Amino acid sequence: MKTRLLTALLATTALTAPAFAEDLTRIGAVTIGGEVTGLFVKGDDLFFNVQHPSDDIGNEWAKATIGVVPNANFAADVLPLPEGDAMKMVTTSLGDYQILVQEGDFGTIGSIANAEGELFVSNDPDFNAFVPTGDDEGYLFTNWENRPGGMSRVNLIQAADGTYSVDESDAMMLDFSPVAGTWVNCFGTLSPWGNPLSSEELYFDETADWNNAEYEYISDVEGLVDYLGEYPNPYRYGYIVEITDPAGAATPVKHFAMGRFSHENSVVMPDQKTVYLSDDGTNVVFFKFVADTAGDLSAGTLSAAKVSQRDDQGFDVEWIELAHGTEADIAGWIAEYDGITMDDYKAGETSYISDEEVAAWAAGDAADDRVAFLESRKAAAAKGASAEFRKMEGVNVNFNALAAGEMYAYMAMSEVAKGMSDGEGDVQVEENKCGIVYQMPMDANYNITAMNPAVVGGPHDKNAEANSCALDNISNPDNIAVLDNGDVVIGEDTGNHENNMIWLWKPAAM
Repeated sequence: MKTRLLTALLATTALTAPAFAEDLTRIGAVTIGGEVTGLFVKGDDLFFNVQHPSDDIGNEWAKATIGVVPNANFAADVLPLPEGDAMKMVTTSLGDYQILVQEGDFGTIGSIANAEGELFVSNDPDFNAFVPTGDDEGYLFTNWENRPGGMSRVNLIQAADGTYSVDESDAMMLDFSPVAGTWVNCFGTLSPWGNPLSSEELYFDETADWNNAEYEYISDVEGLVDYLGEYPNPYRYGYIVEITDPAGAATPVKHFAMGRFSHENSVVMPDQKTVYLSDDGTNVVFFKFVADTAGDLSAGTLSAAKVSQRDDQGFDVEWIELAHGTEADIAGWIAEYDGITMDDYKAGETSYISDEEVAAWAAGDAADDRVAFLESRKAAAAKGASAEFRKMEGVNVNFNALAAGEMYAYMAMSEVAKGMSDGEGDVQVEENKCGIVYQMPMDANYNITAMNPAVVGGPHDKNAEANSCALDNISNPDNIAVLDNGDVVIGEDTGNHENNMIWLWKPAAM
């Protein structure tokens, strides 16, 4: 039978909140050492990946895997915890998991290359999006989450029984050289107009160190040097990348007006203008972008969330406008930082936008709005937005659920810690090492007004080495997919479960 959980809301040191019940069902588990990525629902088919599985398990699952459960039975019973050999493979109660492709297949899948040849083969598949080209055929796009990053495209043909075959002759890695490469292509969504939206997860919090040879993560930048053959401009990375003409040339376009930060993913609302964007890392910001023109993400207004904590440990949300921008204007500002190398670095100074420039912009004393789009997280904090979130992961909706009146978006917060639990600022909740999924109501104009804890992970037992988060509950939620009926599929990226799991949550009335 399904696991019935009483999920207690987080409490401050002075308050406890009432609890409420809902259904949470474990529906899948992936190979030991692997992470659940690429959750994507196409009709009754559930696509998901196994990212970086343990390479010493001695079977076919030792490779990063992209696959699908055709005709998934979302009414299925709970999946038992994997044991023995089942820990070294994908198991699911929804139906049979079909391997589509794995790293290195066809000499192409996961290959990160420049004009001179292959640099390495990735084992980090992430986001999936299926773009149909006919009734029973289409392209599956998959991110490869590295520095530099990549994206594969494979042609899938679906048989009458729902299973898929892969056209090996039509498998490729996209060419990102026209946009100077990409950085850590993470989760994403498919736009309402059918274009994949990839996300650059810019884990490089302090741009001032981008050309500092002594910085602990400078090897990440050097990976881009290998790809480009020249020193990269930091302001060319950290954006949403739209794949235009996906069934044809599959051309990447970076959308500078949507802000530069550590994008986990973006999701466009049914108005084809309002976009919500999650920011992954420590002391990060929840962003909103409103395009000037429906279906065109090249120009619009960027805003950031300021939250007010309630007694029930949820948050009311208001939006602080940062600036309006166009890609043409922002591209001109970006170009001003081309040609800077390690030779230009001076300790105690910066070759890029300084904190003083950020403060001047926030005070209204800057000549332009480059700060808002090139240092978006700092800009948001300087304008009073809440820059305290920790490990903000997938944000998603379902259009059919919205149309049926289920006006909610969902956000996975992989861990509640650091700025969220330090007792300072707008966010002051207790630490939760197992994470939370927030349900976020929105009004008729797709404006998110609150963040309500919906599925709260834990409890956490630091002495339980293999499974320190409770096995009958989520641990470090990451990818989120929403079904037509409003149910939520949750994938884990955790070291607190020996096998990362997939869950189905059925919202109760809230």
